Amino acid sequence: MVEHGGTSTVAPEGGIGQAARRPPLRTMLADAHSGMLLFGITPPRQSASAEQVREIAAVTVARLAPLNLDGLVLYDIDDESDRNPVRRPFPYLPCVDPAVFHAEHLERWDRPVIIYRCVGKYPEPELRDWLRSADPDQILSVFVGASSRHKTVHTPLSRAQELRREVRPDLLLGAVTITERRDEHLRMVAKQAQGCGYFVSQVTYNVDATKSVLSDYFYTCRDQGIPVRPVLFTLSVCGSVKTLAFLQWLGVDVPRWLENALRNAADPLAESYDQCLANARELIAFCRRLGMPFGFSVESVSIRKVEIEASVALAGELRALLS
Repeated sequence: MVEHGGTSTVAPEGGIGQAARRPPLRTMLADAHSGMLLFGITPPRQSASAEQVREIAAVTVARLAPLNLDGLVLYDIDDESDRNPVRRPFPYLPCVDPAVFHAEHLERWDRPVIIYRCVGKYPEPELRDWLRSADPDQILSVFVGASSRHKTVHTPLSRAQELRREVRPDLLLGAVTITERRDEHLRMVAKQAQGCGYFVSQVTYNVDATKSVLSDYFYTCRDQGIPVRPVLFTLSVCGSVKTLAFLQWLGVDVPRWLENALRNAADPLAESYDQCLANARELIAFCRRLGMPFGFSVESVSIRKVEIEASVALAGELRALLS
């Protein structure tokens, strides 16, 4: 998940232009289209001033305007030290609620948004109020449960899913998929039975593992006579050893050969960029052969300007590949 940084870019006048018209994101996901492209960010830190938050919002819209994205992903960050006792390479700092950031600061973003909800952070009344207020044509969501079974939560994931069915059944709900897990296809089918309409992967570097899970999921759906739901593959560049350490802390499986290459490359950012592009091409070809609906979400897990700009460039190349 991205930790937000900024540039001095000035936001353009007006909204986000429509360079090429495609169906709305909700329609593409609900109808299991392929070729969707999104960009993922984390809202500013809670310690940011109101002026800084406004500036970050303006910079974000300006930075992403040329990409002709189908939507934006707004992450919800929670403290996951209970999941991984290893010291976090980048310190955990609370961020603005993504729903608040979208509602109060992204008025110039005129395309759909997938808003993550770490549901355990929110008391049930607060989650219920947000569900009631969410416009299902512009807002989609991904519900994320507790990072470990030992964590104290306000609202369990199962109850959050019930609330969505009770309060806002027309809100298109997705789920996280971790494609390195061998039984992940069974988890995906189970989440689908609970109302999940699409999946967003953890950052993908191990393409072989991802292809295996996709194949297992596709044929399990076929054998059970249930529809195959789209998977959005998350790609993120890695521009330093510290970024690599953070990806691994998050649980991303970076193959050993690629880890060696990144640690020893004169330019690890260029190395990872090329690998992300190669991975994207391989996944596109595989999904098209299989008949698997898919898309991509690009993010930067670093606040370094050079890595953020590389992620934006990667998204631009992906748009060309998906066109």
